[in-house]
Amino acid sequence: MPNRLAHETSPYLLQHADNPVDWWPWSPEAFAEARRRDVPVLLSVGYSSCHWCHVMASESFEDEAVAAVVNEHFVAVKVDREERPDVDAVYMEAVQVATGQGGWPMTVFLTPDAEPFYFGTYFPPGPRHGLPGFRQVLEGVAAAWRERRDEVGEVARRVVSDLSGRATPAGTPRAPGAEELHAALLSLTRDFDALHGGFGGAPKFPPSMVLEFLLRHHVRTGSEAALEMVTATCEAMARGGMYDQLGGGFARYAVDASWTVPHFEKMLYDNALLCRVYAHLWRVTGSELARRVALETADFMVRELRTAHGGFASALDADSDDGRGQHAEGAYYVWTPGRLREVLGEEDAALAAEYFGVTEEGTFEAGASVLQLPDSERLVDAARLASVRDRLRAARERRPHPGRDDKVVAAWNGLAIAALAETGAFFDRPDLVQAATDAADLLVRVHMDGEARLCRTSLDGVAGAHAGVLEDYADVAEGFLALCAVTGEGVWVEFAGLLLDTVLDRFTGPDGALFDTADDAEALIRRPQDPTDNAAPSGWTAAAGALLSYAAYTGSSRHREAAEQALGIVTALGPRVPRFLGWGLAVAEALLDGPREVAVVGPAGDPATRALHRAALLSPAPGLVVGVGEPGVPAGEEETPLLAGRTPADGRPAAYVCRRFTCDAPVTDAEELAARLGAAKEG
Repeated sequence: MPNRLAHETSPYLLQHADNPVDWWPWSPEAFAEARRRDVPVLLSVGYSSCHWCHVMASESFEDEAVAAVVNEHFVAVKVDREERPDVDAVYMEAVQVATGQGGWPMTVFLTPDAEPFYFGTYFPPGPRHGLPGFRQVLEGVAAAWRERRDEVGEVARRVVSDLSGRATPAGTPRAPGAEELHAALLSLTRDFDALHGGFGGAPKFPPSMVLEFLLRHHVRTGSEAALEMVTATCEAMARGGMYDQLGGGFARYAVDASWTVPHFEKMLYDNALLCRVYAHLWRVTGSELARRVALETADFMVRELRTAHGGFASALDADSDDGRGQHAEGAYYVWTPGRLREVLGEEDAALAAEYFGVTEEGTFEAGASVLQLPDSERLVDAARLASVRDRLRAARERRPHPGRDDKVVAAWNGLAIAALAETGAFFDRPDLVQAATDAADLLVRVHMDGEARLCRTSLDGVAGAHAGVLEDYADVAEGFLALCAVTGEGVWVEFAGLLLDTVLDRFTGPDGALFDTADDAEALIRRPQDPTDNAAPSGWTAAAGALLSYAAYTGSSRHREAAEQALGIVTALGPRVPRFLGWGLAVAEALLDGPREVAVVGPAGDPATRALHRAALLSPAPGLVVGVGEPGVPAGEEETPLLAGRTPADGRPAAYVCRRFTCDAPVTDAEELAARLGAAKEG
């Protein structure tokens, strides 16, 4: 008999709807039931593409005997961390404080007042690897609740008291200057893996936000060290197993330091952020590898993640059917020499094995290999290699596909909109710009209400029940502003402004500190607040970036001052922990550079207008904003305030460049504009 998850919209919750565990969604009714029965709450948090979430589900939550223990002694609550990042953040902080580590699945036991008292992540069905068995844990917690209630209550009160005292102040009263940004660069240099690229050791995650900072720092200062870290890391990731050499797109992370073996799930946010990084790297250097990877990653997102309603799905699973009826991690992606021969024949299989690093021993499990590009110097006949790729891709397409989480998350779609709009503009791919526009339309129609409040998720074109959090408002505003720069449609600035006004009114404290939830959101044991990046930019610093760009478009001192105030936390923390404040450091680079503003005025069909617009978009100046519009619009009726009062120069399309509240004389020549902005040469 289905449990209470059967009517939820989260694909992750629906995966558990037929479990024998009597799951509840996170709701006041679940905690009321725990109070009525006088039992603790078992909170289990995960997400649909999480490998170990699936393992624990199959081992424990689908087991009738384990489920009987859960149902007798607990009220079981299942949460999709992607749908409720606020719940996840609060209890993950408790897990990390209590155990020194965290991860998913997250398993926390709570009082009926939602206070946590026992913590963990994955528990095996029986004791192994130094972990207690899940049934042991259940029975031990139930016994403690019955027999040592005072002790349990004291632990819960102590944890809640500790968490409630962890509010993050805004930081110093000033935004970072050149000194702090240079100190951050030096700190990153010390953590840089000069052999393999990236930062730190295994497991190794794509440092997308840090790479954006380093690119902007290079552009502003000319630092070759900053650019070298970006180029080395981007090349290593693109040549390693974390990048899908046949279909494009990146896996979540590499389990080793050399980017060889990925954790195979593919997330929308990773691919959106990395697509943009590679496009920006091309803009600075003209790198052909960066161009190829940006386009392949954009095509992957549109081909594999786009939903029927125009949004982008959250993720593809790591696991899929291995062809023998068993679900296995990476089954869709890995190859053996024998499988290559089956598809390609002896000669081309030998070429593919050498080119992609497929060996008899394998680089993954059971003699299988993840495709890589280990030899950057190898010369291969391009036509023959293209044929090999096409045949391998076609053969892989016949394998059982990984599952897809069709949930549309507002924030991650905002990141995808920005990446696709810019990539489409840079490489003359109007289809990518259209995909970005379609996703933006979906967010306005489905996720945004008449009071400029966002819902976090939608499924099949229907809005979910959960309120948007700070990252949703910030990343959607960022995507809208990027879309305006590319399309010239000023309505996207208007929508961004509505969202950012909500940020100022509902998410900002008196000292300028930002909270992850609105002031009228559901009250948890503490109001979540985190200025550091995780897999995606922190809501705090993403809001600072969107506020700064919006201020550049509109001249709003209120939004600029809010951005500067929000960056105070980067002044305090950036030089010490730059790996976790990459986006804040990137925004600080934009602030130091101006940011620059370019208003292009001319008839839309005029080649000179298009040339000026393209020259502006190709400028790597940190945080630069671009407006483009027709001449002759009556004063006060411009969709984009940046265009107010701008006219052609001597009857010719013109670009106006402003920086730090002063404007230069208009420019009518695209090459002169490129030189003035320091735009990268196309190649």
